[in-house]
Amino acid sequence: MNNEPETIRVREPRVACDGSGDIPAALGHPRVWLQIDEKGYVDCGYCDRHFVLVGGPADNGKD
Repeated sequence: MNNEPETIRVREPRVACDGSGDIPAALGHPRVWLQIDEKGYVDCGYCDRHFVLVGGPADNGKD
C-alpha cells in the first residue's frame, strides 16, 4: 500500500478539494478552497492531497 499523498499538478493557484477522485464526492470531505503561495504548492488539511502549480518553484514534473 502506498502511503504517500496524491500529487496533483494544477494550472491555477486557487484550487478546490473535496476528497473525491476515485471515490464519489459524497464519500470524500467538505469542499475546501486552497491557495497556492510563493512556495508553489499547497496541501489539503483533510486528505493530504498535494497540489503543485505547473511551472512553479515546487514543480518537478513533466507536461
